[in-house]
Amino acid sequence: MRKCSGVLLILTLAVGLLLFSPSPSPTPPPTAATAGPVAHLLPSLPGLSDLYPPAANSTAQLSWGLLRPLLCRSDALPGTAAGVLEAADAWRNLTVAVAAAEAAEEGRPQGVGPSCPASVKGDLRAGRAALPCGLAEGAAVTVVAVPREGAALFRVEMLGANAEVVLHVNVSLGAAGMLVEQNSWTPEEGWGRQERCPPAGDVGSSNSSLQLSPVDGLLVCNEKAGARVIQDNNNTVINITGNQLEDGQRSKGHRQLSSSSIVEGEPFTVTLWTGLEGFHMTVNGRHETSFAYRERSAPWLVAEVKIYGDLELLSFLANGLPVSEDVDMASVAFLKAPPLPKKQTFLLVGVFSTGNNFKRRMALRRTWMQYAAVRSGDVVVRFFTGLHKNEQVNLELWRETQLYDDIQLMPFVDYYTLITLKTISICMFGTKIVPAKYIMKTDDDAFVRIDEVISSLKKSNSHGLLYGLISFQSSPHRDKDSKWFISRKEWSYDMYPPWAHGPGYIISRDIAKFVVRGHQELTLQLFKLEDVAMGIWIQQYKNNGQQVNIVTDDRFYNEGCDADYVLAHYQTPRLMMCLWEKLKAEYQAICCE
Repeated sequence: MRKCSGVLLILTLAVGLLLFSPSPSPTPPPTAATAGPVAHLLPSLPGLSDLYPPAANSTAQLSWGLLRPLLCRSDALPGTAAGVLEAADAWRNLTVAVAAAEAAEEGRPQGVGPSCPASVKGDLRAGRAALPCGLAEGAAVTVVAVPREGAALFRVEMLGANAEVVLHVNVSLGAAGMLVEQNSWTPEEGWGRQERCPPAGDVGSSNSSLQLSPVDGLLVCNEKAGARVIQDNNNTVINITGNQLEDGQRSKGHRQLSSSSIVEGEPFTVTLWTGLEGFHMTVNGRHETSFAYRERSAPWLVAEVKIYGDLELLSFLANGLPVSEDVDMASVAFLKAPPLPKKQTFLLVGVFSTGNNFKRRMALRRTWMQYAAVRSGDVVVRFFTGLHKNEQVNLELWRETQLYDDIQLMPFVDYYTLITLKTISICMFGTKIVPAKYIMKTDDDAFVRIDEVISSLKKSNSHGLLYGLISFQSSPHRDKDSKWFISRKEWSYDMYPPWAHGPGYIISRDIAKFVVRGHQELTLQLFKLEDVAMGIWIQQYKNNGQQVNIVTDDRFYNEGCDADYVLAHYQTPRLMMCLWEKLKAEYQAICCE
């Protein structure tokens, strides 16, 4: 009986411990080393044979050949198959065009005409405008139109080369106000989540667009501002020139179609422009809506703009487009990258850049890439750029690689989901092609004070180093329409290990070698957020028993610029030049805005 009582007591205690002990919350991976591969290699991939082998003796494809196994992984990043297949098509077209140019003994193929133009006029009858080189930050599409009698709606669509709808804007007009619906569509995912302004449901509800995070600091839906304008102006109407018209001054029979100064029979202006984080729409100069970029809705993908509906078009212009510079051979000699050093270099800087970001790359060549350490070869800087879906952009990009010798082309189209492959490529370049003591990743809109980076690194432990602006407590985005969405399948834990913000961070050579070896042996996970991915890999490096030295520096500014910066992000080409001039003139890190 005592034995039974004892057994019952033990069982009762065990059940109590199970019931009342706190349930384990998801945490980063345990400290045990990963056993065996996490993936396997596929036999092939459609289009891959057209990309390999790379062009012989091409200094722009030094890491191209090393990337092939990554593209064939069974756990490949989302969009890999499409990015490779589209890159194969782009590469075939480019090689034909380059061969034609060489046969003609000209700098570009015959009949191509002007390279990427700064502006394009749309066809008013067809309501279309072809964009030879896509859109870039700061570009705008402006339409002046007159609503027809009984006008009910109009639409604007930004289309990609493969029929994807990068941005769909549906504007419904009526006496109650203007309703704007925005979305995007891809062949793989179909339509995304529609965003409405004013939102469906009550303001403040979970369906309200006002609850979404601002885009480039602007409201996703300027509903409140619209209501305030109506009240303050006592229903006055602002025409295209900005003059105010009283109700009694309106032409007879003209009805106001919305609260945003769209009046039947009277001209109005609508502008769609591209920011750093999304598309923005203004009507008669007033901000109405914003739409954050999604994974496959980046502005560089736009090949055509269409506008149609109950409108008579008066003007249709796309301006501020990405444009390549005319070649000045004297400046080319000054800006061209020095030859790769034959001995170990102190620092490799890999710069993420998209094909049509011509102005950004030129701004870097004229500013911080002119540091003495860069010109001497102690610091090597290379742009890592995927192929573009537009043939003209690829032609200009190829020409740029030949002139400046500082671009590494990637064997895939530059989708956001594939940028982690660039990070691995930078590690490969810094360990197998140009042995470097430290490897830095940055973006083409970041101003880097190379002198301060070198000074800080010389004071740091050169083993197991991650240096930058570190995020120690962060969790995955679970919103499916977020650009940074991560599913439970991709990352099952509630928290990320420490990682450095992507605009700029540095790792030591031993970590870079670990990353390269881990992906060659398929023991490291591919992860589409490249900066978080590096944090995950460094955590695994630590789990394998290695010492890790994580150094955070608040002078790495993730958004904008501040005094005494080491890195300033979101800098336009104009601001880059301004920062450089201030450094040269005043020997101080002073921001321009």
